Amino acid sequence: MTGDPSRAKAVIDLSAIVQNYRRLAECGVPVMGVVKADAYGHGSDRVARTLRDCGAQWLGVALPTEALALRAAGDRGRILAWLWAPGEPGLVDCVASGIDLSVSSELALVEIVAAARHVGQPARIHIKVDTGLSRNGVPRSSWETVFASAVSAQVAGFVDIVGLWSHLASADEPLNPSIEEQIATFHQACEVAAVYELDAPLRHIANSAATVNRPDATLDMVRAGIAVYGIAPGVGLGSSATLGLRPAMTLRARLAHVRRIERGTAVSYGGSWVAPEATTVGLVPVGYADGIPRAASNVAEVLIDGRRCPVRGVVAMDQFVVELGPESEVQPGDDVVVFGPGDDGEPTAEDWARWSSTIGYEIVTRISSRVPREYVSVPSG
Repeated sequence: MTGDPSRAKAVIDLSAIVQNYRRLAECGVPVMGVVKADAYGHGSDRVARTLRDCGAQWLGVALPTEALALRAAGDRGRILAWLWAPGEPGLVDCVASGIDLSVSSELALVEIVAAARHVGQPARIHIKVDTGLSRNGVPRSSWETVFASAVSAQVAGFVDIVGLWSHLASADEPLNPSIEEQIATFHQACEVAAVYELDAPLRHIANSAATVNRPDATLDMVRAGIAVYGIAPGVGLGSSATLGLRPAMTLRARLAHVRRIERGTAVSYGGSWVAPEATTVGLVPVGYADGIPRAASNVAEVLIDGRRCPVRGVVAMDQFVVELGPESEVQPGDDVVVFGPGDDGEPTAEDWARWSSTIGYEIVTRISSRVPREYVSVPSG
C-alpha cells in the first residue's frame, strides 16, 4: 500500500489478531479466518500469515481474485471463495490452485464442472443453501436438483464435495427467532442431502456472532470474520471487551495545522458549525477519501494530548477540523488517535460506528489504501 506515514497510518497489532483467534478457537471446532476485503482493511497477506502461524487450517474470502492473490503471495493452505458472477474467468485458476469454491446454484455448478474439465482435476466445492437470508445460496425449491447434480459430478470425477453451508441473517441479535429457524432449516438441508447420498464432511453455518453466542451452530467448522479483528459482531452481543476481543487497528494521524479562531467563525463546508466563543482548532489531514465517515461530521471525537477533541464542521475529502479548546497548547505535528482499542481513552471503531449510524465492520474496512499500514506485535500482559 502507498501513502505517507507522516500524515497518517493504520497500526495493526498482529498480537491482538492472534489473541482474538485463540479466543474464538475456544468454540472447540476449526475456525476459518475470513480475510476478505483485504482482511477487513487490515491487510490480507500479513493477516493470513499470522492466522496460519497460530493454527488456522482454513481461510475464507468472498472473491476468487482474493483467493488467487493469497496463492500468489505464497499461501498453500485451504481457502474457500464464495462469490462471483457468471462467466468468472478466475474459476479455472482457482481449480488449478486447489482453492475450494462455493456452489449456490445449478449454473454455478455447471461453470465449476467446466473449469474442472479444462484443468483436468476435480474442483473442491462447498454447496451453500439458503436457509432464510434470501441472498446467495441454493433455494429450498432447488435443493434436490443441485444435490443430485453435485453427486453425479462427483461420481464422474469433476468435483469433490467438501462442505455444505449457509449464513445466518441475525446472529448478532441473540433473541431473534430467525436464528433457530435457520439452524433447523440447515439441518433439514443436511437430511435432504443424505437422501441423495451427498456426503459433505464439513457443515458450517456459524459466523462471528454465532461463534461467540450459539454453541449449537458451531457444527464442524465456524467462519470468523470481524471478531478476528477485535470488533464486536453486533451491539446486541456486547462490546469487544465483554466478548474477550481486542481491536487490532489503531488509526493515527498528525495535526497538519493549528489556528486560533474568533467567536462567530464558521468552520468547513457549508458552515455547519460556528464557534460560540474564541477557541483553537486543529486540522487533521484525513477525510472521507481515507475512509473517515462524512456522516460523523459534528458528532465524532478524536484523542489529542490525552483529551477527547470534537470534530467541528463537515468531514471533507482529505481533512477534518477538531476543536482543541481556547487554552490548548497543542502544536502542528502532534499525534491524533482517531480510533483504537480504547486503552488510553481514545474512541474505538465501535464509537465511530455509533456516531456514523453504521457498524464497526464498515469503519475498519473503509480505511483506504492512501493510509499505509504499519504492523506491530505487542506482548500481552
